[in-house]
Amino acid sequence: MGRNAIETVLGAVVLAVAGLFLVFAFNSADLRKVQGYQIVANFPMIDGIKEGGDLKVNGVKVGSISNIRLITEPGATQYLVAVTMTVLPSVSIPIDSVAMIASEGLMGGKYLSIEIGIDDMMLPKDGTARLTRTQAPMRLDDMIGKFIYGSDSKKE
Repeated sequence: MGRNAIETVLGAVVLAVAGLFLVFAFNSADLRKVQGYQIVANFPMIDGIKEGGDLKVNGVKVGSISNIRLITEPGATQYLVAVTMTVLPSVSIPIDSVAMIASEGLMGGKYLSIEIGIDDMMLPKDGTARLTRTQAPMRLDDMIGKFIYGSDSKKE
């Protein structure tokens, strides 16, 4: 009888510690949705990023990716990918900034990065902001092809 009580108390302690660990992990994971203004940028391809991904400026998270859609309407932007980002209201982005898809490392995930421009005019914070300068992600297989063949592997 005494052994069953000890096992029950020990099981309760283990469950309590596991619950505290889950609460700590959730609070430190920074999974909250970013509230702020929106910026749209069109990319030729977006290999590796997804909705909910990080938006960083100089390595600091300042927002998240809120929407990704393929533009199918005929015109100059057809088959480009429109990426909508939500940026913290306290962060102002110059209009000549560049949006680029960066990698966390050789085998790491990808995130959206904004290279800050030098213009004095800032993007509007009313939801109509648009970054016109973008850079597609570097693809490892293309870089290997350039290294091996000494030229762009897609031209041949």
